[in-house]
Amino acid sequence: MAYSGYSTWEEAHLTFFGSLGDRVVGAPSILAADFAELAEEVRRAERGGAALVHFDVMDNHFVPNLTVGPAVAASLAAAVDIPIDAHLQVTNPDNLIPAFIEAGVVSISVQPEVVTHLHRTLDLIRTGGCEAGVALNPTTSPELIEWTLPYVNYVNVMSVNPGFGGQAFIPEMVEKVKRLKEMTAVPVEVDGGITVETAPLMVEAGAQVLVAGSAVFKGDPST
Repeated sequence: MAYSGYSTWEEAHLTFFGSLGDRVVGAPSILAADFAELAEEVRRAERGGAALVHFDVMDNHFVPNLTVGPAVAASLAAAVDIPIDAHLQVTNPDNLIPAFIEAGVVSISVQPEVVTHLHRTLDLIRTGGCEAGVALNPTTSPELIEWTLPYVNYVNVMSVNPGFGGQAFIPEMVEKVKRLKEMTAVPVEVDGGITVETAPLMVEAGAQVLVAGSAVFKGDPST
């Protein structure tokens, strides 16, 4: 059975993923941006056609890196027009979700590998007015989230191990995207090693939101 992930909830909270339709869009990851010029970097990417900005939150526990939190998200949301998608790569996402909702992000994804009560966490996101997503590590099976798909608005397939930008694309993730599209109709986001060479592979597999950091901000974000 393929779950749509959408219900009457979206009638009141239709934001980004629920209105995506058949579009394929780019979502630059701030992980590779110049943090001293973050808002301008994001504006340049938006002028270049980006539809969403991917906001990587890392706690130095779940992943071996430490990045930014809700205060930075709030400042960025106030400074740019592009919607913000927060990816919580943290061990206790429930503690941060209310602050990110308050910060003004439109969507929040969590890692099911570290969430004890995933349904409750997704409900916390959705009742706060944001779209809820799950992000799957490269070795995490799609079947892990099968029973949560009715409560999920998008799935983020990590095509590298979370924690650092600039990693090499893991080719087996193309098959994972195909498997997810057999299971659900919700949009699939892909994150990690997305370049002009790997993006077509993911789009052909069914991905619609392409998260790219180094390929955008280490080059020219406006192109």
